[in-house]
Amino acid sequence: MRTNHVAVATAMLLAGTILVATPGDVEAQGRGNQRDAIEVTGPTLSVVLQAEIRDFYAARPAAGVESLPPGIRRNLARGKPLPPGIAKKNVPAELRSRVGIADGYELVEVGLDVFLVEVATSIIHDVLMDVIR
Repeated sequence: MRTNHVAVATAMLLAGTILVATPGDVEAQGRGNQRDAIEVTGPTLSVVLQAEIRDFYAARPAAGVESLPPGIRRNLARGKPLPPGIAKKNVPAELRSRVGIADGYELVEVGLDVFLVEVATSIIHDVLMDVIR
């Protein structure tokens, strides 16, 4: 009889834990490195802008650009800030003039990737991987 009570109590505790967990907690459990990411609201790059950025870099040779180490690259995701001191540079002025980016945001190159970043917080709003080749 006592084992039934323990089993019921354990089941209730487990059920209570699941009911108390927020949807974000449940989602974060399956995302690995995405766990520290926050929900991003604000501008993202449209499909048209993504294609224009890819075309821009496809027409230019990428001299001396190297990919980031895999461990660092995995941690660069939407909703996470760019790490301080990461080697980033603004996209060329020609590309900036082609694509209209909202005030308070900038496009930056980091390794082979292009990021849409909020200037004030360095939060990544969108990522185009392997664009610079």
